[in-house]
Amino acid sequence: MANSTNTTESDILSDVIAANRGDLSPEVAKSVLKWKFKAAAVRRINKLADRNRKGTITDAEREQLQRYLRVGSLVNLIQAKARLSLQSADSTEA
Repeated sequence: MANSTNTTESDILSDVIAANRGDLSPEVAKSVLKWKFKAAAVRRINKLADRNRKGTITDAEREQLQRYLRVGSLVNLIQAKARLSLQSADSTEA
C-alpha cells in the first residue's frame, strides 16, 4: 500500500482485499463476477460524467459521481480477485 497522505480508499481496500491473491472459492468468484450496476445507475453515472466533462456539474453531483467511482473501484478490485481465483482453480485442476 502507498505510504503517504495521498493514500486512497482504493489503495487501502486493495491491501485488505489482496486482489493479487486468488483465494476465493470458484462458486464465490463466479457470483462476484455477476455484480454490476443497474441500468439506471449506469445512465446516472454517464450523465454525471458528461456534466463533469462539460464543467457544468454541481458540487453535490460531483460528490455523487465520486461515490459511484469509489464503489466501482471496489467492485473492480473484488472482481479482479475473483478472476484470479478462477484462474488458480483452473490451473490446479489441470
